Parts: sequence; structure tokens; C-alpha cells
Amino acid sequence: MFHFFNCAILTFGPHAVYYSATPLSEYDTLGTSIKAAVVYLITALVKLVCLATFLNVSESDSFDPYQELLKALIGFVDVAGLYFALTQLTHRNISQYHKFQAVGLGWAFADSVLHRLAPLWVGARGLEFTWDYIFQGLEANANLVLSLSLAALGSLMWLRKNKPKTLIPIIYVCAGIVATMPSITSYLRRGLGWHLPKVVGFELFTSLVMAFISWQLFAACQRPSN
Repeated sequence: MFHFFNCAILTFGPHAVYYSATPLSEYDTLGTSIKAAVVYLITALVKLVCLATFLNVSESDSFDPYQELLKALIGFVDVAGLYFALTQLTHRNISQYHKFQAVGLGWAFADSVLHRLAPLWVGARGLEFTWDYIFQGLEANANLVLSLSLAALGSLMWLRKNKPKTLIPIIYVCAGIVATMPSITSYLRRGLGWHLPKVVGFELFTSLVMAFISWQLFAACQRPSN
């Protein structure tokens, strides 16, 4: 049980810390985050239906490029859901800067609850210690950063009108990379045979790189044009 609580804090604690340590708590954006979480759950249900409809059940764990390509295409349903959360939901009178953070935070928290809470509750309370759930918590942290980065890039694509034209291709390329990260990590695991620690290390490194690039792009688009 102690191991479970440690892993649960590692998995879900950073979301609460991010909310309380940033201006999001001062501007009372919890409602926006909850709405984004609900949109994520609906999006996940749509993805589940699409995956069950179009993908074949494979008996082997080998990497199938065609199946993974379909998964990547279906994964762009997340982008559609994020577009709806950023542009169609009613929000408090908050700035674009705080809106994408609130949406990204709610999106990442819902993803962690949906995909990691049940495995933690079932597996982390076992009598035999394993590092898998600690790595799962670290993976949730990487996903939080990637979700915030994707929300920032989506905010630039759909909400920022007067952005420099030279940055538009970079914004779309970065958004495509972040959106296809699940397929990239699946290829690393099943195609190249990477073990979980190496994959999680790659996700953490990539999330920091994409966060830095997204931050620079957002700052560049905020500067007044000459």
C-alpha cells in the first residue's frame, strides 16, 4: 500500500502541483480543466470505437507498420478533441496563455486517470516490488508536459491569428510530432525492442525538448509584428 501511494503521488501529484504553483489557481481555471477532461474522455471513447472497428487483433506482439499507421491516424482524433476544447468550450475571461495551460492540464490528468489509475491500484499493491509503476509515474509526467506543449501549439494554430508566416510550418510540424508520440514510442518498444526505462527516458527528454520549442514559438508569436 505504501508503494501504491508513492507511485500514485508520482503519477498524479505533478498535476496538482502545476495547478497550485502557477497562476491557474489564482484565475480559478479549475472549471476549464474539468471541461477539458470531459472532452478527453469523450475523445477516448471515440478512439476506442475506431480502434475496435478498424484494427485487427494480433496474436503476436510484433510491430505491424500498417496497423501502427492506422493507430497514428486514429490518434489524430485527440487533435480534433483538443481543437473543440480550445475553441468551442465556454471559458472564464482568461487569457490565451492561461487557457491552453488549463486545457492541457485537464487533458493530461484525464489521460493519467483513464490509463494509469486501475493498473496502479491492481499492480502497485502487490507483494512483489517492481519498478514498472515508478516508470509509469515518470511517463505520466512526460505526458503532462507533452499535453501542455500540444495545447500551446494548438492555441497558436487555432486562436492566434497574427502569427509570423515563417513560423507556421514549424508549429504544424511540432504539433504533428507531439500528436504521433504514442506511435513513436510503440515503434521503439515493439519495433526496436527498447525496454521500458529507455522508452521513458526518451519520452522525458522529448517532452522537455518539445516544451522548450513550444515555449519559444509561443513567445515569438506574442511579440508585436513590425
